[in-house]
Amino acid sequence: MNAATEGPVGQYFASIRAALGGLEIFLGDRNSPLYRNSVVGEVVVPYLARLKASFSCWENRIGFIEQFRISRAESGFPVFQNVLELENDRQTAENRLSGIPQADALRHEMADFILRHKAFPAALQSRMAERLYLEQIGKGDIFSPFIMPETIRVAVNPKTMRPYYVVCWGAFDGTSTLPMVYMAMIEDSSEKIVGMLVTEDGKLNAEVDIPLPVGGLLNPELASRFDDFALKNSAYSLTPVTIATNLDKDFPELHPKQLRRIVLGPFYSAGITENNAKINEILSKVRKQENAWLLTWTVQEVFSKAERPAQRGFWSSTPAAEEFHIDTDNLEATRMGVSSYEKHALVPHDAYQALYAAGDAAEIFGDYKVHVISGNQVISEV
Repeated sequence: MNAATEGPVGQYFASIRAALGGLEIFLGDRNSPLYRNSVVGEVVVPYLARLKASFSCWENRIGFIEQFRISRAESGFPVFQNVLELENDRQTAENRLSGIPQADALRHEMADFILRHKAFPAALQSRMAERLYLEQIGKGDIFSPFIMPETIRVAVNPKTMRPYYVVCWGAFDGTSTLPMVYMAMIEDSSEKIVGMLVTEDGKLNAEVDIPLPVGGLLNPELASRFDDFALKNSAYSLTPVTIATNLDKDFPELHPKQLRRIVLGPFYSAGITENNAKINEILSKVRKQENAWLLTWTVQEVFSKAERPAQRGFWSSTPAAEEFHIDTDNLEATRMGVSSYEKHALVPHDAYQALYAAGDAAEIFGDYKVHVISGNQVISEV
């Protein structure tokens, strides 16, 4: 059962479903920049699957709730309250299902109601929608307000003789209503970890079995603190260089060499969102409503250009510290607090034609890398 089949609500879900499906195709395209950078693609795909699952749940949820709000004037994504409610429902789904009749029993009741009353069984339909929603939310992972870190790769830097981890986590920012994915490359100088993971010739110890991905930071002595750090330092209002600097200061044994943040959105849908009047006006002229959308995302990166060595004195000592590079020649990079960034836009072929025909494509896309999707193919940087 899909309660969101008609009107603006149905259009919104059809558009976002097409956009996220298009992004999935883009990530799997061998010619896409994120495919070529396999680490970024590997990280983003599972979080995209979570986001798609959340929207599928929300689509069923509107069959038994009075309203569903999105951030029409800003991100184009659902407001944070919906994310919180989804997470709460996930935790209580099993208990609530025990109080709702099985689907077959509800279908029988609905048929009997129609025959006896010659009317539509609205209350029973609502119960059915709730049951399908709760069943669905228990099937897989959703995009929670905060998704715990996990280590997806481990290697050794032969120059420093330290192991390094690629760690990722996710967050749905409550203020900007934007889903975000973080990934960090972190060296670990903990004596115990170095002794266990690094061989004398500077390679990863093959005798240590590491079943990747590992929940949390690979270093068990720091994993709990790192979880807490990620939870407190994942707000969109914090720049990547601020997050990386905080990490460097809070963990003397950890040395963040690179931090990436992938910010999904804003999302634009004709007649639904109000976040850009010109874009919405042009998209409203697209013949097929299911193609009247535009999805943007930004990849932000900050990296360390040098590590100041630790200083140990008679009275005090100073731990090693990273020197993060900020591109001060680029005002936007300076504002973002990053070494570099990339802005991307994914748009259906029909919508791109409308934007191009209006003569506004260059102005609207500006410094975005544009990817046009047609069917199951994506043409990048048109």
